[in-house]
Amino acid sequence: MSKPVVFIDGEAGTTGLEIRRRLEGRPDIELASIAPEKRKDAAERKRLLNAVDLAILCLPDDAAREAVSLIDNPKVKVIDASTAHRVAEGWVYGFPELTREQEGLIRDAKRVSNPGCYPTGMLALIRPLTDAGIVPPATGVTVNAVSGYSGGGKELIALCEKPNGNPRGGPYAAYGLDQKHKHLAEMKKHAGLSEEPIFFPSYSNSFYRGMLVQIGLRLRDLNRITGKNAGGEDVQAALEKRYAGRKHVKLEPLRLKLEKEYVLSPLAQNDTNNLQLHVFWNAEKEFAVLAAILDNLGKGASGAAVQNMEIMLGLA
Repeated sequence: MSKPVVFIDGEAGTTGLEIRRRLEGRPDIELASIAPEKRKDAAERKRLLNAVDLAILCLPDDAAREAVSLIDNPKVKVIDASTAHRVAEGWVYGFPELTREQEGLIRDAKRVSNPGCYPTGMLALIRPLTDAGIVPPATGVTVNAVSGYSGGGKELIALCEKPNGNPRGGPYAAYGLDQKHKHLAEMKKHAGLSEEPIFFPSYSNSFYRGMLVQIGLRLRDLNRITGKNAGGEDVQAALEKRYAGRKHVKLEPLRLKLEKEYVLSPLAQNDTNNLQLHVFWNAEKEFAVLAAILDNLGKGASGAAVQNMEIMLGLA
């Protein structure tokens, strides 16, 4: 039986290069590639897009939509790593661990949208809780996150490596404060929320890759709405139930007290396709702090794309 052929459209970008690095040398697929001088040749791109078993789009949103429009071979499967189709009709959201049914939906899909890096951490923490009724859909969730600077693409990478006094390339940069970040729509939809979260993204020039996402919940207030008596143990149990047996999700034990030296590092899952989840519970205040750590270029981008490819092509 011939090996499935995979084409990375946009393989010269940050995510495309990472995906190619992960796929090179695999014996179970064949990688198709476009000659560098033909990367902007629409006819050659169209030929390749229609000649493969699966195309992975690592392109800006408009270019991704254009690439999809070039595909007229009904057998070609597509993974889009851009934001263009994450809430679009006819596309399956490519987060296999999101629900117990999601991996099967991805397996049967022709069109899969790769999740954003920040949403991956946020959704891993919140979706099990909305499904369990612990977090009501109308909850105003606040998400704080910090990422390595590679998430900003080539221009920001260059600036962070040589900032020359520009604060955009500095040790800490908060952005998206107008609450118009492109990840908000997918957070709302796929978390099962009726309201967009308030989102505070940031990045640092002190690390290239890595991500830490944090969410605080006042369970006393949420319990008044839901009529439940949920505590930290219930939050932990909801996450345990959702991710039992999922090899790429690492749920740490519930933390009731911390050593003085305890810290979380956004680098803890670098160079993996894993999500590391934490629940911290203050019973006196009835506060739960949730945290997700991932590699923004791994489970937040290229690793997730490879995982989705394996599911769609039936590979081990």
